[in-house]
Amino acid sequence: MDKDPDVSYADRFGRRSMEYISLGCDVLPILHGRSPIQAYADLMRSFRDTFRSFLGGIITGIQVGLGPGGELRYPSYPTQKVTQASRSGELGEFQCYDKVCIEFDISLVYACISACLCIQDRNERVGYGGPIDASSLMQNPESTEFFRSDGSWNSPYGEFFLEWYSGMLLLHGERICKEAETIFRGNEVNMSGKVGGFHWHYGTQSHPSELTSGYYNTSARDGYIPIVRMFGRYSFTMCCSCFEMQDAEEQQINPASRPESFLKQLLLAARICDIPLEGENYSTNLDNESFQQVLKMSKFYSDGLEMPSFSFNFVRMDKNLFEPRNWASFSRFVRQMSAVNMFQASLDSGGGHTTLSPPSASAFAGTVLAY
Repeated sequence: MDKDPDVSYADRFGRRSMEYISLGCDVLPILHGRSPIQAYADLMRSFRDTFRSFLGGIITGIQVGLGPGGELRYPSYPTQKVTQASRSGELGEFQCYDKVCIEFDISLVYACISACLCIQDRNERVGYGGPIDASSLMQNPESTEFFRSDGSWNSPYGEFFLEWYSGMLLLHGERICKEAETIFRGNEVNMSGKVGGFHWHYGTQSHPSELTSGYYNTSARDGYIPIVRMFGRYSFTMCCSCFEMQDAEEQQINPASRPESFLKQLLLAARICDIPLEGENYSTNLDNESFQQVLKMSKFYSDGLEMPSFSFNFVRMDKNLFEPRNWASFSRFVRQMSAVNMFQASLDSGGGHTTLSPPSASAFAGTVLAY
């Protein structure tokens, strides 16, 4: 990417993301005659062949990276600044200004015009790459022509562009999931893909931070069902975070933030499409209220399902977890998760290894992991 910056994502200001090769290059022979998808498939085959004796035993799950930070998304925010962006309410930037995507988008504009989609003020609204009236990073959505409640996101051109932008991301995910399913088929490992948690404009009509990340999800459209269905086609588990977050608490920082409502939409999509779910915490909160919120959202997904397939990864562990008070709270949380027949949980409390199992071994289909 240093030698050929054109293979990286770029926003309208020319700022490049070096986290991930642009999905516009997915099938182009840019890596000494091979495409990025072919190189990624080779990596997965090498992993499978190297660790074959561990697959299905010691290695029971593989989370397949699908984009920046491992998530199926565009790098509308640098991964290391996502938490900061959620606090400041940044809109994000559309990532379709690299050379390959611009070539695609020029064709898109011509197709849009030739389809007679009744675009008004065409010169103001249509740009090579993306909408030129979308935002600046820190702008109030209602101050932008594209993202405001009655903005051009809901116009014929806006809908056409967002369908293309999100569709390219979905195609990228499909290509990788298809390769992974073929490579690991028959190895008794659970594969998962992660969806980003861009919740800080969920309370608006246009959901800007989701749109710039590639999720065409607005107050008028469910943008997660197509992603969940794609995961289902390749027997993937969907991984998502924000399980410990509450709307009321986040709205004190950002009134438009709705992490709890956002997560419920994802959980309902997983239930509708009948795919397994893998939850994660977003922050390092160790208070009992956060643990109870995780339990609440886990039950929201699993209640009423005959055989819920659910697991939870407790991530971002640090030394504070092992302080006596916090460890006691975490241990209680794991026991509570086990008690509702969702997990077989294992804890090592220092005095030996203890396995906490629900009453019936056949009643659960998930695990709780901490790392």
